[in-house]
Amino acid sequence: MSLQSALLTKPYNSTHYLVSWVFLRGLAIIYFAAFASMAVQIEGLVGKNGILPIQSKLTEIALLFPSSKYIEFPTVFWLDASDQALVSVCFAGMAAAVLLLVNVFARMALILCYILYLSITVAGQDFTAFQWDVFLLEAGFLGIFLTWGSELIVFLYRWLIARFMFMGGVVKLASGDPSWSNLTALNYHYQTQPLPSPLAYYAYYLPHWFNAFCVAAVLIIELIVPFFVFLPRRFRLFAAWSFIALQSSIMLVGSYNFFNVLTILLCLFLFDDEDIEKRLPTRLILAIRQKQPIPGPVANAVANIWVGLVLLICATHIWIYHAKRIPIAPLNDLVHATSAFSLINNYGPFAIMTTERPEIIVEGSNDGTNWKTYQFKYKPVKLDQPLKWNIPHQPRLDWQMWFAAMEKPAADSWFAQFMGKLQEGSPQVLSLLAANPFPDKPPVYVRALLYRYSYSPREQRATTGRIWQREYLGVYWPPQQH
Repeated sequence: MSLQSALLTKPYNSTHYLVSWVFLRGLAIIYFAAFASMAVQIEGLVGKNGILPIQSKLTEIALLFPSSKYIEFPTVFWLDASDQALVSVCFAGMAAAVLLLVNVFARMALILCYILYLSITVAGQDFTAFQWDVFLLEAGFLGIFLTWGSELIVFLYRWLIARFMFMGGVVKLASGDPSWSNLTALNYHYQTQPLPSPLAYYAYYLPHWFNAFCVAAVLIIELIVPFFVFLPRRFRLFAAWSFIALQSSIMLVGSYNFFNVLTILLCLFLFDDEDIEKRLPTRLILAIRQKQPIPGPVANAVANIWVGLVLLICATHIWIYHAKRIPIAPLNDLVHATSAFSLINNYGPFAIMTTERPEIIVEGSNDGTNWKTYQFKYKPVKLDQPLKWNIPHQPRLDWQMWFAAMEKPAADSWFAQFMGKLQEGSPQVLSLLAANPFPDKPPVYVRALLYRYSYSPREQRATTGRIWQREYLGVYWPPQQH
């Protein structure tokens, strides 16, 4: 048998090396998108003139944890927290992602991507407190081990996707939200989710029986199908296609940056090399398998230790949830450390379904009588504002405005800082908005009003072109004078 034939017919020590190779290329693209998304907004979010300046946070952390500040707040911005450093880290992450994509210094590129994105996630404070950020970090960290070729890391990726999907179903039922138990969640979701897609409007008017069927399917996919991940191949393939179908459906009706794409990418580990090699060029398969790593004893030992650690921490998370107690000191320190570095995380997205859509409308004025509205890039403001897809970008301010509308504003909140930056006319913060109604100088007054938004009836939209209709609820943030 020729070398070429052997390479094409025998996957050597791993039945998932082709899968792993494709996964890492996809991970590189997601990392690149995540860094690029932050590069265009990080100065406005946490820069010197941003909403939550990182330098102030570092000073606070240093005072609270003088001896453990690097553990409590792990970020490279301890070295330099200037605006130039913030943007440079984003571009350095993009460069590392490109190296990973072209498979040059792949392991080092993975390490850099993890460290730099962890630094951004920690520094982002409220604006990066999302499950998909730590989801990317956990998946990216495992990728470092994946370059050693150990099949145990494939198991951990399967464990990650199964855990993520299963916990998504558990929190829905554990929350006690009746919209999940009575299968009415989708009657609201298409309208109340943070950033609906253009198709969400039409999905909202689907028959109630169809929405109930889809909710039931979601619960089955999240609560039962995850167990198929650890069964023989046909069950794994069924789980993979079920997860892919669910995540693809979510992407059709909403914009959740790289979240759904990453979940779909993880489904690759439910396939074997034989499932994907027929879709890859022969030359590429040859090139990949010629460079296939053979895991040595050290790599296998490290993989074994990490598998044990992951299972131990996950079991401890479950124990803490049920016992409502803190575990013994060494174990508690381990749980804290893995959480601080986003190595092993708890998940559970969409636990509570919002049934109404409050929206904050921010306005400015020079005389306290005539008010002009600040326009956002993605969140609804104008009633005829088109719905958009923005995958894989996440406009962090627009997302936080969705959460803020459901809470009462506090004087020390990020929202208070945001309103203050508008009065200062911060160019970095204003760059996060679609338009500045005060281009010459900042307004004397700023305020925020609260409205209830809902989709306009189809006949009304056809006549007026308005996607939304709204009802005034009251003052969210009283007028403040600069």
